[in-house]
Amino acid sequence: MSATRAPGAVPTAKPKEPIRPRAVKGNRNPKRLLVYVLLSAGLLIMSAPFLWMALSAFKTSSELSASPPVWIPTEWTLDNFRDLLDKLDLPLYFMNSVIVAVLVTVSNLVFCSMLGYALAKLRFVGRNKIFGVVLGALMVPGNLMLLPLFVLMSKLHLIDSYAGLVLPFAAGAFGVFLMRQFMQAIPDELLEAARMDGAGEWYIFWRIVMPLVKPALATLSIFTFLGSWNNFVWPLIATNDPDKYTLPVALATFATDPNKAGGSNGMLMAGAFLVVLPVLILFIALQRHFTQGIATAGMK
Repeated sequence: MSATRAPGAVPTAKPKEPIRPRAVKGNRNPKRLLVYVLLSAGLLIMSAPFLWMALSAFKTSSELSASPPVWIPTEWTLDNFRDLLDKLDLPLYFMNSVIVAVLVTVSNLVFCSMLGYALAKLRFVGRNKIFGVVLGALMVPGNLMLLPLFVLMSKLHLIDSYAGLVLPFAAGAFGVFLMRQFMQAIPDELLEAARMDGAGEWYIFWRIVMPLVKPALATLSIFTFLGSWNNFVWPLIATNDPDKYTLPVALATFATDPNKAGGSNGMLMAGAFLVVLPVLILFIALQRHFTQGIATAGMK
């Protein structure tokens, strides 16, 4: 017989069974393991040339020419760096690269942010057409602009100068596009509230917008610094004075001079390692902002 409930009595709820974790399907673990294996293989393939270069910079000449190749040096040495400093004015070329790369990076951060803010948050006639020009500039190969840029810099008498190395790359279409897409995610209500409080556009741009786009600025800094630091063709064209050579141009000239390099792979590896080292340090310092900027760019 079923139990009867007294009139007016509140029914008691059945105790809930404890939630058990769902069983993981057996076919998920092999798939995840396969993904890890493929990613690890890709990482190894991409990092192997860099590791070989970095390790070879500390090898002796006998280990560099050994067969089969020796990956990890048994006797670490700094002779390659000492010989490179003796035969190449490395501090001069290093400072040239630092000056050009820093000026190009700072110029891009300022000018690309300004234009990106105007295209994203200001209303004016021809805004969409200007943005279309920016998108069109992204499709133009950079090598097509070398001859017009050289003629222009020659007319302005800026060959063999820092200005001739910096001005052609003071702003880029990619930087404008990146900053515009990122700034679109900023709520318009925030800017309107600042305007209602009497803030001007310069104050809004520098005090409100710029602090909110730090991930995008970090991303643009890495891309711009990397492109300027590794730029080889334009400094080779725009400089005739060896004292204005950047580090990649000086190293390439040194490698092709038999009286200096003399076929020493150790010195070349040491020079290549010094070229890559500043970019690697910059990426490690800004990697958190870099990944955040790439992941959130263009999101509303």
